[in-house]
Amino acid sequence: MSIEENLNDIEENLNEKKVVLVAVSKTKPVEDIQSAYDAGIRDFGENKVQEFMDKEPVLPKDIRWHLIGHLQRNKVKYIVGKIYLIHSLDSIRLLNELEKHYKSEKLIANTLIQINIGREENKTGIYVENLENLIEACETCTSVKVKGLMAVIPQGDEKSCRHYFKKMKSIFDELKKRKFNNISMDILSMGMTHDYKIAVEEGSTLVRIGEGIFGKRNYNK
Repeated sequence: MSIEENLNDIEENLNEKKVVLVAVSKTKPVEDIQSAYDAGIRDFGENKVQEFMDKEPVLPKDIRWHLIGHLQRNKVKYIVGKIYLIHSLDSIRLLNELEKHYKSEKLIANTLIQINIGREENKTGIYVENLENLIEACETCTSVKVKGLMAVIPQGDEKSCRHYFKKMKSIFDELKKRKFNNISMDILSMGMTHDYKIAVEEGSTLVRIGEGIFGKRNYNK
């Protein structure tokens, strides 16, 4: 199926649930991104800063770019003022780097705290027990705003997916009851191509879909 047909199918599944669809365009050529843009998509997700920097200048200026991969501290300076939402705030050290660079440009970094909900060693994200320390640090910032939470859950069956999505929703709901400086729980970013329908049922407000829109990725290019 074409990119447009894939998008129509996904948007039909999301229907009126007011869930934001981010088209994950990592490894995909600008032509594919343009096709999705022409079909009405404005939110695109990239994993690597360098790949984002290559694509951003040649694509429409009203695209809302989401950085969904691990953000290295030495790459922060390249994205200031160019990224709509950073999904992968996962340490106080990264927070401090964002604060420094965004403050110097008098801009605001909108972020999500990434939680490693499955405690997987091969994935980034903060462990739940370290969340409060990061929240306290975020409250002292002036140029970083936290807009919610993000997770990449362990691969598994439907029961396993629901378990992790419910855990994330529970943390999100608990934080939503509290009052913070610079922190609001507006966005719960969870769910990808193979599990987004379950994620939406469990309370996701934003899904990140790549292969379901663009087809299989070729990492050997």
